[in-house]
Amino acid sequence: MSTTISVDQTVQEWGNGLAVRITAPVAKAARFTRGLPIKVEVVDGGVFLRTVGKPKLTLAQKLKAFDPDIHGGEVMVSGRVGAEVF
Repeated sequence: MSTTISVDQTVQEWGNGLAVRITAPVAKAARFTRGLPIKVEVVDGGVFLRTVGKPKLTLAQKLKAFDPDIHGGEVMVSGRVGAEVF
């Protein structure tokens, strides 16, 4: 049996568009996270949000996952050039 979460919200102006804040309990129940790609569909009687992929990683998450042994280490494998030469 699934639990239904219902909240009353107000559509607000955001820049040149409109926005509705997704509260933490709703985001948690929907398994929404920052960077999660979604599709917004207009359906009879309202709007439907559907996830369409995996969340995009933040820079911090990408750097944490970086392993020089796996990802090739230094980009320039040649010797020192330019101002680096002493």
